[in-house]
Amino acid sequence: MRLATFNVENLFDRAKAMNLDTWAEGKPVLDKFARLSALLGEINYTAARKSRMVELLTSLGLAKSDEGPFVRLRQNRGDLLKRPKAGPVEIVANGRADWSGSLELIEKPVDDEAMRNTARVMMDIEADVLAVVEAESRPALAAFNDEIIRGLGGAPFPGVMLIDGNDPRGIDVGLLTRPPYQIGPMRSHVDDRDAKGNRIFSRDCPEYGIGLADGRVLWILPNHLKSKGFGSAKDSNARRRAQAQRIKSIYEGKRSDGEDLVAVVGDFNDTPGSDALQPLLRDTDLRDVFTHAAFDDGGHPGTFGSCTASNKIDYILLSPAAWASVKGGGVWRKGMWPGVRPVKWEVYPELTLPRQVASDHAAVWVDLDL
Repeated sequence: MRLATFNVENLFDRAKAMNLDTWAEGKPVLDKFARLSALLGEINYTAARKSRMVELLTSLGLAKSDEGPFVRLRQNRGDLLKRPKAGPVEIVANGRADWSGSLELIEKPVDDEAMRNTARVMMDIEADVLAVVEAESRPALAAFNDEIIRGLGGAPFPGVMLIDGNDPRGIDVGLLTRPPYQIGPMRSHVDDRDAKGNRIFSRDCPEYGIGLADGRVLWILPNHLKSKGFGSAKDSNARRRAQAQRIKSIYEGKRSDGEDLVAVVGDFNDTPGSDALQPLLRDTDLRDVFTHAAFDDGGHPGTFGSCTASNKIDYILLSPAAWASVKGGGVWRKGMWPGVRPVKWEVYPELTLPRQVASDHAAVWVDLDL
């Protein structure tokens, strides 16, 4: 079996702020969006909070209209604000209960060649079981599988599953399979909560059981942990660590139930030495395929962006029995921007501009003798 994980960064539609030529252009918009969203969710709007809301609304181009260049404000019931003919925006709601609505990132279609390059990666890694990160929905994943992969002459994955998660942007984790491997038992952890009643997972940590010919089950736990891009570093790190701790508990629960074949995979948004990931990387017997003698990292230690060690954020972690079955593994970077001086790796000939990348992430794969 070839098991792989790939952050596709959306298949058909992507937030306009994420669809610019460089991450540096879009990140300020996403940061302001996250800060304003957090403020709008507060129970009480203090004077200081209202003042900061006005600053962010103005900066996001929402001072004159509910629709800016990258962000849309929906006011469904009650009023959040008013816009006087003279003077700045005024926040008239005194708390979240005074109005209903949402702040949304405006989407635009993914570049056509980028879409095809994403499909090329999904085809060329030849995975039997492929975990995908940041897919919009199951219908979108199924349509991409049937229309884009088939349209390029590839064989679509017969098995397609995605459980809707917690992220309002529609960036979820899913699983694709090929015969003889089929998705069997499934369980979602979308509603797992911490001691304060807050949902733990930014997306979900689903459990997918893949039946094997000898009657055993390989359990795949795809994940996309809290990013570093939104909110304070302290809060982001704390949430990512809480997510890692909960995954540890889920993993140990599987092992206690007698399940010895488990893989925790996906985009963890942090490096192996980070404190946030230690519940998984230090406090369990899970092992990172990057450290296996049969694994080839292609001469680059990372999986994101420039693929330096500080950009090693995508993982396949294996339980001891799964680890013992490893025959080889590697990293597929042909859909990533290779840089210019120097060009770091070979890419698809169709990838000539940064906006045409399949993803800013590499696909990671491992061959298991199961």
